[in-house]
Amino acid sequence: QVQLVESGGGLVQAGGSLRLSCAASGRSFRSYVMAWFRQAPGKQRELVAAMTSGTVTTYGDSVKGRFTCSRDNAKNTVYLQMNSLKPEDTANYYCAVSQLPYGSSWSTPPRSASEYGYWGQGTQVTVSS
Repeated sequence: QVQLVESGGGLVQAGGSLRLSCAASGRSFRSYVMAWFRQAPGKQRELVAAMTSGTVTTYGDSVKGRFTCSRDNAKNTVYLQMNSLKPEDTANYYCAVSQLPYGSSWSTPPRSASEYGYWGQGTQVTVSS
């Protein structure tokens, strides 16, 4: 059974940093896109970062230059390094894996949540001003 388990969330002051991790188990996702989404209360779920097993990465416009996504394919794990955090980054952060292998389906990692078929339970990130 596939499981995605996020960790690393918490409370941080504005300008601070956090590193999220997501470990996948149950199968290998080497050929798939692994991604981070976030959802704040009353808002739609939005893409933070999505990454193939190589170096192709897509970032949400609001986090470019501040957040960095990386993967350890041997560990089936994806990370999100978040720097220069702002109060508007406060949200529940979810790890996700694409429904289809990357190479056969898209030219860039997909931005839509509907393209992702596996989801973690989420980890809360709260940034205080």
